[in-house]
Amino acid sequence: MVERKSGKPSVPSTGIPKSTRTPPPVVPAQERWASDVIVDLLHRYRLPYAALNPGASYRGLHDSIVNYGQNYPTMMLCQHEETAVQVAHGYAKASGRPMVAIVHNLVGLLHSNLAVYYAYIDRAPVFIVGATGPMDESKRRPRIDWTHTANVQGQAVRDYTKWDYQPTVIDGVPESFARAYGVMMTEPQGPVYMCYDAWLQEQPLDHEVPLPPADAMPVPAPLAADPDALARAADLLLKARRPVIMAEYVGRDPRGFQALVELAETLGAPVYDINSRLNFPGRHPLNLSMVKEVFRDADLILCLDVRDWEKPTTELASTTRTVESIVPEGCVWIDIGFGDLELSSWAMDYQRLMHARLRVLADTTLAIPALTTLCRERITGDPALQRLVAERSRATAGRHREARAKWAAEALQDRDASPVTLPRLASEVWEVIRHEDWVLTAGTLEDWTRKLWDFDRPYRHPGKSLGTSTQFGISMGVALAHRDHGRLVVDMQPDGDLMFDAGALWVAAKHRIPMLAVMYNNRAYYNDWEHQLRMARHRGTPESRAHIGMDLDDPAPDFAGLARSMGWYAEGPIDRGEDIGPALARAIEHVKAGQPALVDVLTQKR
Repeated sequence: MVERKSGKPSVPSTGIPKSTRTPPPVVPAQERWASDVIVDLLHRYRLPYAALNPGASYRGLHDSIVNYGQNYPTMMLCQHEETAVQVAHGYAKASGRPMVAIVHNLVGLLHSNLAVYYAYIDRAPVFIVGATGPMDESKRRPRIDWTHTANVQGQAVRDYTKWDYQPTVIDGVPESFARAYGVMMTEPQGPVYMCYDAWLQEQPLDHEVPLPPADAMPVPAPLAADPDALARAADLLLKARRPVIMAEYVGRDPRGFQALVELAETLGAPVYDINSRLNFPGRHPLNLSMVKEVFRDADLILCLDVRDWEKPTTELASTTRTVESIVPEGCVWIDIGFGDLELSSWAMDYQRLMHARLRVLADTTLAIPALTTLCRERITGDPALQRLVAERSRATAGRHREARAKWAAEALQDRDASPVTLPRLASEVWEVIRHEDWVLTAGTLEDWTRKLWDFDRPYRHPGKSLGTSTQFGISMGVALAHRDHGRLVVDMQPDGDLMFDAGALWVAAKHRIPMLAVMYNNRAYYNDWEHQLRMARHRGTPESRAHIGMDLDDPAPDFAGLARSMGWYAEGPIDRGEDIGPALARAIEHVKAGQPALVDVLTQKR
């Protein structure tokens, strides 16, 4: 596979990503089966892996993948459907390519619901294959096929998938598969669900079923910006004295990462990276991510592929739920992205409405370079603008240096504390991995990795973690995506998150997914503990009782012992900073040899 310097896999003109693995030749049996057609499509669209939990409802498809398709896509056995979807979610975020998650019947689909929802709100393309007990009542087995069948099954996830479909005959499978692939991969991307009747899969195939043409382009060309609207955006940007750029999903494509650098440097404008994807180099002098003060004197905010614009630009009094803007009155807002596309009438992931002066519906991968060209042409011919850009660049670089110096000083506070502080843990990991070709998976250790590490390439981090019970499964998918590149994949793993699906440790060992899990183990669900502390202070109840129903202690889980029992190399618990580095070095040797490794570090609550 040929890669650009950005790390983005090459894509043929058809729009179907080239997999790192070429599908093997199929091996027809004496008789062909309807489920073989589904395998033909999995091969045609080069979906290399299938994470699954076994189920009788897709036994026909299972046999066709293993035998007719020669185990392509490669099956990855998971203990839970949520884990299966999370692995596909992480793989998509890290690689830009989809993989398959297969869920058993109605019950498997219901198991997977939370992971499907998170893939949807995180705009991850996951091709979910499900099955249903026969819709032909005469073919249903007593009881089990009745309790595992719904009418219509896709209804269970329809509010948080881009599309779902249940073909009634095998001849309807190719067209619906092709449509699902195109819908999934069209921006804004997201999961799709295809449900295949168990009896449909198991029937003999008595005629040829044509596949979509091999040269057909399954994904539409990206959405370009209206030229007049971009010209207006350039006008507003160049009139502004203190513009700020805010980015959330720009870095989903490495071309966006590079384009944003060029735009910021052209304008000399600071960038605030929300980090749903890695959008901008962490140590670039124009990076003022995590410095909310940058918005206090902004006279223009350019939002690039942003949904969560409100959190960075407001202050929240959590106890009273009072939100107050820190943006000056009269500040101009420009929004370039996908706007109200996929506005859900069910889940409110669309956030509060931004009243922007200018809203441009476009793919930022195309819009940012076009906007940069417009601005650069104007600046080149205007000495006053050139001076303004240079002054702005110097001022922003100074604020960047001040922020990094402040974080470095804060990282030294209580350095020898036991349990270990979060900055000390982030520093120790960085010292060991900094000369490796590393990748951080999901969690950022309360942003201390972003403050202390050098995120210099777009593949270093696929974006921040989501809710509890999501991080470990997604991290495995990220590690799978980077396995063939030989990169060191690091998961800063919270203890509460891993407790949701500790059995997933076995998945990484079983399928030889090398990754380094560093436990951020405060023996608590501390985010919720903090909420109870706020309530105690607000209501005058005892803070000493806030831990009830929150702590992961008495007994304390033995994560190292658990990992070893699942086939991992593991050490810990470690509660002294000086012991972390040597333990990490030993663990990394095992990771490089192909074995996942875990180092359990006991940390301060915050």
